[in-house]
Amino acid sequence: MEGMFFSGWSTLVRTLVIGILAYINLIVLLRISGRRTLSKMNAFDLIVTVALGSTFATILLNRDVSLAEGTLALALLIGLQYLVTWSSVRVGWVRKLVTGEPALLLYQGQMLSSAMRVARVTEDEVRSAIRSSGQAALDEVEAVILETDGSFSVVKKGSGDSRSSLSGVMTPGPRDVRL
Repeated sequence: MEGMFFSGWSTLVRTLVIGILAYINLIVLLRISGRRTLSKMNAFDLIVTVALGSTFATILLNRDVSLAEGTLALALLIGLQYLVTWSSVRVGWVRKLVTGEPALLLYQGQMLSSAMRVARVTEDEVRSAIRSSGQAALDEVEAVILETDGSFSVVKKGSGDSRSSLSGVMTPGPRDVRL
């Protein structure tokens, strides 16, 4: 029963010292890897972030994992993320594999039901995104896009060519608009 609540001062001191050093190592590694590591997350970034947190917790709480081993694991995860993101900037198929493509959900006032079904998004969620953008009516909106990070982008109707910002937006389904 004693070990469940308190197993001695040495384990607390170890957790404190290793925690501080592991935290410093993680911050240094994240700074070296660049801003992309901490950017708005897509599914790939979320997985790496969860893995970093899990690795950090393991370093802190598992006496069988040394600080050097934990730091190497953190560096490996961050290094792999750097390699994948570096590749995705330079190679189109890697980018599509890692981040996916944005999906057009509404175009020129029309809900694109097949695209919404594929993206598992409801009309209420699209309307909510439109309201959140400050628009009151569907006819004020050129397009609503589900971005690769799961956020919605609302493109207002304007006097210019709004299609330029829609370049590369995926519209799955035979009846949906192709841009």
